[in-house]
Amino acid sequence: MNGTRPPRIPSLTAALVLAATAVLALPGCGPMVVAGATYSAAVVYDRRSADVVLDDEIIELQARDAYFKNPDLSEDSQLKATSYNHTVLITGQAETAQIADRYARVVAQLPKVKQVYNEVEIGPMIGIGQLGKDAMLTSRAKLAIQSIKLPGFDALRVKVVTENGVIYLMGLVTPEEGDATAEKVRRIPGVQRVVKVFEYIEPKRPAQSTAAA
Repeated sequence: MNGTRPPRIPSLTAALVLAATAVLALPGCGPMVVAGATYSAAVVYDRRSADVVLDDEIIELQARDAYFKNPDLSEDSQLKATSYNHTVLITGQAETAQIADRYARVVAQLPKVKQVYNEVEIGPMIGIGQLGKDAMLTSRAKLAIQSIKLPGFDALRVKVVTENGVIYLMGLVTPEEGDATAEKVRRIPGVQRVVKVFEYIEPKRPAQSTAAA
């Protein structure tokens, strides 16, 4: 098997994931208390509601927990689930299509998941070197998106996921914002391909003034 696989999450960490999920489910636990400053910033700039942002965090925790609870999945793959507005993108590598498909079915059955995009590559797991390159591409993509000048557009509303040189773009955007973002990211050296996983919204129309009678 090519490449060096990152260390697995130990059982204690898995237990903490479960505990975090349980805390999130407690009545009266406001989203700001659970997720802190990062969550607060996301809600301020996000087009998702505060409840949906929290739902997406919970979905990712549950998907990760389900992955490591099933050794027949995690031992022969390197997968990640990213949720945005209840839509889940699955990326990574798996030795067989059956493993990727099974994990996609597991994720699809999680509460509040409305759609799953299975973008898993079938083949050997990528190594630490490529993981580092992917992290760099993600940083460059986020920086490039900040230079987009469109009325009402905020770069923080776009989620960037990079896997083996392929950049996936998620978010609630207008068609114009989605096209501009993909074009900007496509020009970054080292990007193999750009995949739009956007959910499109209607652009806001400027308010029309009413002339006095």
